[in-house]
Amino acid sequence: MPAMAAPGAGPAATWCYRGDPAPDRPAALVRFAHGRLRRPEALRFTAYRNRDTAHPRKRHRRILVSESERLSYVGHNFGSEGMRCNSLCRYFVGVLDKDSGQMEVYNAEIFNMQPLLSDNLIPDDTKDYQKKSYREKVDLCIEAFGTSKQKRALSARRMNAVGGDMVSTAVTKAAANIIGAKGVTALVQDVAQDEEQTISAFLPPCHEDADRPEHVYRFEDILSPAEYEALRVPAAPLASASAEDIARKVEERSHCSFVLEELKFLPTDERSRDHKARCLWFLDTLIKFSKQKVIKKKHPMGPECPHIISKKLMKNFTSLTYNNGSVQNLISASMKAKITAYVIILALHINNFQTDLTVLQNDMKLQESRILDIARALRLKVSKTRGAPGLENDQNHKLGTLSLPLPVQKAPAGQRKRKKMN
Repeated sequence: MPAMAAPGAGPAATWCYRGDPAPDRPAALVRFAHGRLRRPEALRFTAYRNRDTAHPRKRHRRILVSESERLSYVGHNFGSEGMRCNSLCRYFVGVLDKDSGQMEVYNAEIFNMQPLLSDNLIPDDTKDYQKKSYREKVDLCIEAFGTSKQKRALSARRMNAVGGDMVSTAVTKAAANIIGAKGVTALVQDVAQDEEQTISAFLPPCHEDADRPEHVYRFEDILSPAEYEALRVPAAPLASASAEDIARKVEERSHCSFVLEELKFLPTDERSRDHKARCLWFLDTLIKFSKQKVIKKKHPMGPECPHIISKKLMKNFTSLTYNNGSVQNLISASMKAKITAYVIILALHINNFQTDLTVLQNDMKLQESRILDIARALRLKVSKTRGAPGLENDQNHKLGTLSLPLPVQKAPAGQRKRKKMN
């Protein structure tokens, strides 16, 4: 407790640091934004503090209110109206007792007092209040006496109502202008083209000038040489499977229907057999991978899946999303369409560029219209065929064929069936 002595003065004055004052009586330094007051001694101040004393930030929030004969003033120490100097500097207020020479020093804050201007200068007419609905009366009570949470909810509800009306009006006007300018037929064609372009964005590279079907979608664009080499070990059990092993796999349904059916027709040539087994293993892995939604594991297909294949799946067939502050890999609808396109092309390479789309549709749990849209985007000719014995709906299967010259791209089937608007 240091002493302060002035030359020629009486007893030395001492001061004592008291820290924060009482919560209901803060030490405040005020300044008025609009200028200097003529009679500052006539003002009376009232301080309000936040009720949430347990919250580390909210417990220090204060609102200072004062009134004069003409205006009311309000100041905050938080939010956009709070002064930044409170966080950059420290301020103190000293109260000196002249008789004892004791000065008590307290922490203080600066408040920027601004005049509180009200648009409602004329008292409300009670007749207008009586005409208001119950909902409007409750809203008025919330405005006057509601909690901050209730006021935010009221403001959000009003903004949504106004925003909804504005958007509805703007959309209706814009739609009328577009329809009047372009016409219904042109708009339907634009929608079909947009959907087709959305699907095309996820297709493998298409070489339209190819002279052979196998060069339209090159195998190297599906599996690089390094990835193809990595499939040798996991695909070995499929390549060496006997008739009994295949029958057991069919009974256990350890693979998708397409793979189980193709295992019955493995080539006898060792090199061709190994190639087909690698393609079937990767196709089966793609289909199983597509059935997941959020990928939470680093190796989603298990330890038997080569690292280079796991990396390919995560990099090429998932989308990054943020959830609760963490990054997750998500298989979105667009990514599933991309996987479907790669599965179809791989099946074409396996089956001499002709494959049963219905079997792949059932394996991937897709709607028929969806897989047919993707097949047409891949420039396949779609026709009806009879499915393999034992398969469901064997009379109504769709066959996709990749042949040259490539057919001209058409609008998706779902768009062509739309009714004409008058």
